[in-house]
Amino acid sequence: MRTHLSINVKNVEESVEFYERVFGVKPQKFTDHYAKFDLKNPSLNFTMQTANETEGRSLSRVNHLGIEVDSADAVAAWEDLLTERGVVAKPEMNTECCYARQDKVWFQDPDGNSWEIFYVHEQLPIVNEKQSMCVPSMNALGKKCC
Repeated sequence: MRTHLSINVKNVEESVEFYERVFGVKPQKFTDHYAKFDLKNPSLNFTMQTANETEGRSLSRVNHLGIEVDSADAVAAWEDLLTERGVVAKPEMNTECCYARQDKVWFQDPDGNSWEIFYVHEQLPIVNEKQSMCVPSMNALGKKCC
């Protein structure tokens, strides 16, 4: 099993160049208006297509996207890889977010989508049991997380 994620972008070519640096591989399929990355690590079927307002497709409007890894060392390795590949990575270590203590590294794609690579050290209790949603905090990119 693996996750499939499809996003609308302003410019497929620009986004492909960016995500090639992030993931270190070329897309399996690539046209002027569509690209598909078949990734093994992380296990992800990731596609993008040109946003076309006349067809009712606007740019993606998500809070953030993320890849959970198996260790704090994996977060550090991703930070090194992203930096080496020219992707600005902003670390956030030993932070409390979404009722968990985590290490993470943040970056943004050309369309402003925030991504986090993260490892959860421990789950934290919900202080107010009546509170069903996480209280958003600001991440390293200055955006609300949770």
